[in-house]
Amino acid sequence: MRILHIDTGVEMRGGQHQVLLLLNALREAGHESLLLANSKGLLWEAARSDGFPVFAAEAKQAWQQSRTAAIVHAHDARAHTMAAIASRRKFVVSRRVAFPVRRSLASVWKYQRAARFLAVSQFVAGELQTAGIRAEKIDVVYDGVGVNTSAEPWSAAYPAVALSSTDPEKGRGLVEQAASIAGIPVVFSDDLVEDLRRASMFVYITRSEGLGSAALVAMSMGVPVIGSKVGGMTEVFADAVSGVLVENEPSSIASAMRRILDDSAFAHGLIEHAKSRVEERFSKRHLLEGTLASYGRALGA
Repeated sequence: MRILHIDTGVEMRGGQHQVLLLLNALREAGHESLLLANSKGLLWEAARSDGFPVFAAEAKQAWQQSRTAAIVHAHDARAHTMAAIASRRKFVVSRRVAFPVRRSLASVWKYQRAARFLAVSQFVAGELQTAGIRAEKIDVVYDGVGVNTSAEPWSAAYPAVALSSTDPEKGRGLVEQAASIAGIPVVFSDDLVEDLRRASMFVYITRSEGLGSAALVAMSMGVPVIGSKVGGMTEVFADAVSGVLVENEPSSIASAMRRILDDSAFAHGLIEHAKSRVEERFSKRHLLEGTLASYGRALGA
């Protein structure tokens, strides 16, 4: 099958990492992919480096390149608009964000145009249904994990790691306050995989979340995770079993931090259960199979 993917992001965030992971998984399964991407974006270079044909994310290219594709996959809101306007084939849309769908006439039109939606979590699927999308048009396809490396053996001497994000939704200030209360150093990371190699925990605090693919990376690498009890994050791990869910307030976060550092048996239990959960629900294979199943339903509709 030949698939045209569209992603308009500039940064290499969770969504872009998932696009690249999916492109490689599809190729390994014998499918052909080409990508329309932002020519100034990091995904443009990453996909080209992996040997994929990449073209500018423009309506003209969507019109031309969709001509020979079996299906079009839009990976963000702008890509969705582009596919709705210019695709010559059926298209599916990945929905990753937790905030409600807009109700404008233009939004209603483009959502009606999509053949199917791939929601990154049950929570996001619920938001789509609230916006009037029929449940039978929605598939829940969780993110996959493509990191093939592990952290060093766990040690309480390592610092906590959190994302270095200026996004006000991501709660950096809460992490800083909690770390001060708990007396724990924090590394705010721009290179997550590298910094997680020597981390006592990964702290993912956010005011809204579709799923939380960064938490999945930490879980797969063997790093205990603390995450906000919001949105799709509650589907990532079972509280106090494969991770720790917290309220978005400093004392709750600090308490979870201290519990992990002060109870090594608890920390090691989180690590083992988290690895099993990733293998059971969030593997690259699950991402591939779920996506292909959605393509099949779209083409059969």
